[in-house]
Order: sequence, then C-alpha cells, then structure tokens
Amino acid sequence: MPSTALPPASPQAVPPRHPTAPASGRAPIPDAVDRAALRRLLASYQTPSTARSAGQLALSLLSFLALCGIMYATLGVSLWLTLALALPAAGFVVRLFIIQHDCGHGAFFRSRAANTWVGRLCSLVTLTPYANWRRQHAAHHANWNNLGRRESGTDIYSACLTTQEYHRLGPLRRLLYRAVRHPAVAHVALPPLVFLLLYRVPFDTPSDWRRERLSVHATNLALAAVVVTVGLVLGFEAMALVQLPIMVLAAIIGVWLFSVQHRFEAAQWFAGTEWSAAAASLRGTSFLRLPRILQWFTGNIGFHHIHHLNPRIPNYRLAACHAASPDLQRVPTLSLRDGLRAGAYWLWDEASGRMMRFRDCPPDTARRPAR
Repeated sequence: MPSTALPPASPQAVPPRHPTAPASGRAPIPDAVDRAALRRLLASYQTPSTARSAGQLALSLLSFLALCGIMYATLGVSLWLTLALALPAAGFVVRLFIIQHDCGHGAFFRSRAANTWVGRLCSLVTLTPYANWRRQHAAHHANWNNLGRRESGTDIYSACLTTQEYHRLGPLRRLLYRAVRHPAVAHVALPPLVFLLLYRVPFDTPSDWRRERLSVHATNLALAAVVVTVGLVLGFEAMALVQLPIMVLAAIIGVWLFSVQHRFEAAQWFAGTEWSAAAASLRGTSFLRLPRILQWFTGNIGFHHIHHLNPRIPNYRLAACHAASPDLQRVPTLSLRDGLRAGAYWLWDEASGRMMRFRDCPPDTARRPAR
C-alpha cells in the first residue's frame, strides 16, 4: 500500500533532521506514513475494557480517599507529615483527571451514560466542570498547532504567538505577554487559580453553550454540599489544611503535563492547508518519557502523540499502541528533564521552523532604522 507524505510547513520551516533521537526532542520524524495502516492499528486499541476501566477508577478513587483520611488523622501528629502526604494524594487527583479526560472523549467506557456519570464524579475531585471542560477540550483537539485556528487567549498553555506577532505588540502588551508566561506565574501561580477560582464561573464559555454553563453551576452546588458536609464533620480549618495543598500541587502538575506536550523546542506549527491531524500529532505533540511510577500516576498521558491521533484510545492502552508501531516511536521525545525545561518555549519562529524562548527571539529586522 502506498505511503502518504506528511506535509512540511515550508522548506525553511522544517528543523534539521538528526540520525538519532536525542532527549532534546529532535527525533527523526517519519516523512511518509501509511495512514490507512496507522488508522487500523489505532482503531485496534480503542475499545475500552469495562473491567480495566472500573478497576482503574476504583483503585484511583479509593486510594485518594484513603490518603485524605490519613492526612486528616496526621494533622494532630505533624503538619509536615500531612503536607508530605499531599504529594501522592495530588498524584491520584491527576490520575482521576486523566480518567475524567478519557470519559470526555468517550474512551473510558463503551456506554455514553457511564462516561458521563463517571466524568461528573471525577469532577468533584478535580474541581473541573465535566461538560464545560469536555467541549472546550474538543476545540483544542480540532485546532492544536494550527496557526490559522489558534485557541482563545485564555488558553495560554497550548497556544503561542509567532515571533513576528510578538514583535508587532506594543511595549506594554509585550511586557504583559512575557510576565504572564514567566515560569513562576504560568506554572506555579496561575494553575491553582484556574482550578480553584476560574472554573467556578463560566468565564470563557459562550452564552449559547447552555448545557456547559449549567454544568459549571451544578458542579459548584455539588462541591458546596461536599465542603459543608466535610467541614461540619471534620472542621473547615482541617479541610483547608488537607485539601488546598492537594489541589495546588495537582493543578501545577496537571497544567505542566498538558502544556509541555505542545510547547517544546522541536514542536511544529502549521499554517493553512499544511495542517492535518496526522502531521500535527506526529510533529506537533511529544512523547514525554517519564519514569514508570510517574507514567502510572499520570495515566500514560505522556503518549500524547497517540492520544491526538486517536482520542478514543483508553489511557491504559496507549503504551501498547506506542510499542506496536515504529512510526509512533519516531516522534519528538522528551525526558523528564527536557519536559521541565520546555516550559520556557512560548514563541514560534517561522524562519527557523522551531519554538523559541523569549531570550532567543531574533530581533525585528523590519523595524530597524535604515542606514
């Protein structure tokens, strides 16, 4: 069967090829992929297992609740011990978010109703309105790494400006753009605010998305009932000391996971008809190679290139799918260290065909005074 070539952005917009796949993410990208064979392979992994899904949900939810119980019990022993336990508890929140994410794609159960109710259940832990986030996330899957259809300005984590667009900003807007994307702001301060505060209001939800706006308010009512009940039983101060550290850590980890897989040095952006789902998946998203324990806690979301190729594949089948195809293994690969560094890449330079840090942004030659 003939192969189908992936369209490059432009001759000068394709980064240099490397014979090996270093950790920096500059892996050799397959120029020709048998798309029909790839679709068949992906489809063979997309059927969920009810037993595995139910087991994953039960283990994740019960482990999270057990850790919360231990944290409440240790408050009278040592606050530092309580805070230390917040990290593994946050790991289970991230894992439950991945389950909610799978439900939103219809990938966790065969039943649509089961996906909906499990997604809603998870939203009480992740603080993320299920229906609203599901529709917003669907827009991301339709537009990612497409220069002509970039997401709204509120989604700073998987969007970017080109270097030319950045240069066209006025001094104040350029300063604001950089300030919001400073690592201390974008990756530490903002994520908890998004989950704890912004998700409590339909701040970026169109007025005609009635079901999605209703999901925000319904989630808030359910959360209020949980907070009042637990607060009256265990104490509101105790609840704050246990739940807030968990959510702060989970928000920081979760936002980093999703953003780093679209904004790294070798990530490719496409203009106009050059964009396709296959090209953007194999060139614009990464394989984040995490240590086994972190891969487990993050629900295999590091296989993000496969998830974008077929979002109906359950998280527990992504690794096997990756191992089954040499083409899927020749995508930009990031180590944990690479991922921690990738948060600095906020600009797409069309001339060199790569993502850039602010400090590496070339000067605006168009604005230089003539000599």
